[in-house]
Amino acid sequence: MKMKKLTVLLLLVSTTLAFAQKDIYESPKFDELSKDHKELAILPFFTHLDLKESLSKEAKKALEQKEGYAVQDALEIYFSQPKKKKKFTVEFQNTKNTNALLAQNNITYENIDIYSMKDLCKILDVDGIISGNTDLNILLSDGIPSEFSFIDYLLGDANYGRIGIKISDGYTGKLLWRYEKKINKKSGKNTQDLIDLMMKQATKKFPYDRERIKNKKKN
Repeated sequence: MKMKKLTVLLLLVSTTLAFAQKDIYESPKFDELSKDHKELAILPFFTHLDLKESLSKEAKKALEQKEGYAVQDALEIYFSQPKKKKKFTVEFQNTKNTNALLAQNNITYENIDIYSMKDLCKILDVDGIISGNTDLNILLSDGIPSEFSFIDYLLGDANYGRIGIKISDGYTGKLLWRYEKKINKKSGKNTQDLIDLMMKQATKKFPYDRERIKNKKKN
């Protein structure tokens, strides 16, 4: 009986890891294009909300913007932790500086999508950009619903949306890395929990991780 339980557990872990691998993309030219990268900027994420309650266009836009900035803040908090900073080969621009530079150039949450990654990197004076999209049917920054179902937790049901994080090269504008994940009860209580969990799961695949780069050179 114990062997059966162990076999099932191993199968679940291997299946989870297999799906995790599929959710991560890295450009075959990553090493070539990123070899001189020193600093990355984190942009507010584009957010699409599909809430049950009806809202005016203005109210919906305001909430989408709030969620987009919440992801930007959560990523900065994650990358700025002292223990984490030592792990990476690049620095991350303070988001207050990022947003101030964007504002000085009349770039807002509403019009930032008309600028290319190359243009934004020049404006922000960075080597690359972290950006992304979230599709949500809840306000994640306010926390996920408190109702708990053990079956939903085990099965990963109660889907709240999806998030995609990507890194683009500043010189060419090309996509270097992308990580996508579904958001559900297992994702954490709020935006910060989600980002912490995502990045922990992707640690060995995060392209600027020092240990990962060392291992790649060994191989």
